[in-house]
Amino acid sequence: MSRGAQVLPVLARPTLVIALLATSVNMSPSSQEAWTPVTIPPDALRAHVQALAGEIGERNTFRPQALRRAADYIERAWRTQGYAVTRQEYALGPDTWANLEITRRGRENPDDVILVGAHYDSVIGSPGANDNATGVAALLELSRLAAARAQGKTVRFVAFVNEEPPHFQTAQMGSHVYAKQARARGDRIRAMLSLETLGYYSEASGSQVFPFPSVLYRLFYPDRGNFVLFVSNLGSRPLLRQAVESFRAQSDFPVESIATFELVPGVDWSDHGSFWAEGYPALMVTDTALYRYPYYHTEQDTPEKVNYGALARVVDGLAGMLWALGR
Repeated sequence: MSRGAQVLPVLARPTLVIALLATSVNMSPSSQEAWTPVTIPPDALRAHVQALAGEIGERNTFRPQALRRAADYIERAWRTQGYAVTRQEYALGPDTWANLEITRRGRENPDDVILVGAHYDSVIGSPGANDNATGVAALLELSRLAAARAQGKTVRFVAFVNEEPPHFQTAQMGSHVYAKQARARGDRIRAMLSLETLGYYSEASGSQVFPFPSVLYRLFYPDRGNFVLFVSNLGSRPLLRQAVESFRAQSDFPVESIATFELVPGVDWSDHGSFWAEGYPALMVTDTALYRYPYYHTEQDTPEKVNYGALARVVDGLAGMLWALGR
């Protein structure tokens, strides 16, 4: 029996409603318009991660010069790609910090926005190679590809500041500031995609663990951490379905998905949660971070831990997915 086929029986049995915590979206690829596949060079991703986590290193408001160097690196990369960079600055204590934004305006439906984001700060005490230089590397390579491809909808790329503690899930979190202002402007964000810890994969049995109650997840998901995971809340499930279907149509990289309650530990632990709070459909794309990566939030989260070949395959799939969402 497929995972998707088990959903309705679970809903029909209130005593087993907890199994919703492990409800996944199981879909087969549908036909897409012609898309020219891309191949992201692993070395391009490696160079971004090395620059952010190797050369700059730990970058947060407690290391302000490093955080500003990271912002400068991203801005230079985008200007080199031909974009005009907008800095959304906001005050935090005596200092000012910035979300960085670029836009590829759509042709037929320019008011409909697909937003792709990743945070560029790292947690205190960590150089942040996987968390989240890999997300930023993916963001930069996706924007490079988008510069040469016209879309029906507008595509925005945003590098968020101050995702990590002590700003995490507070009014000072960069994505919280951005999403709140987007809602006040009336921005029609049709999809927000948060790129978070994308670089660690393993074929070892037992390399994938799960939050409580882990026994339920083991019924639905592999115990090998060799897949990328798409995560949404229940309200964003239509977006999740479309995104995963589009990814699978363009890539054979293993992908799993889950639409579940926001109270499940880890489900809202990134910038997409800020957009859920403002009523926007959003999802996270991740290697599952602490549920797989042994160096999560440690000083050992360094560039050589990243699997750049696998990361490149994931970004290849994300490029096709983004094209499909932006048509």
